Amino acid sequence: MGNPHAVFFVDDVKDYDIPTIGPLVEWHPMFPEGVNVGFAQVLDDETIRLRVWERGAGLTIACGTGACAAAVSAARLGRTKRKVRMILDGGELLIHWRETDDRVLMTGPIELESELEIAS
Repeated sequence: MGNPHAVFFVDDVKDYDIPTIGPLVEWHPMFPEGVNVGFAQVLDDETIRLRVWERGAGLTIACGTGACAAAVSAARLGRTKRKVRMILDGGELLIHWRETDDRVLMTGPIELESELEIAS
């Protein structure tokens, strides 16, 4: 995905204290440069509930690369199909790991968080 991810498959994401566990994994010696930490709950072979502790940012409402990493990991393990709906705190994404060229495509809504104008 371009940045490192650790994905944990769990029975229910609500059962985990992500603000406590996330930093412990993010800076574990196994990840000297830090890592994004995903907690993925497979609901069925086309749906995953995901929460992500993002490296340097903390618990996020959405993480595109985290969603892609979780989708590919789940498909590689045979837990899901290669096209899945990801349910994140901030909304839903569709992730498709194509067989034809091995690319991972993400589709979903966008929202403007803020605007900034820098005077020169």
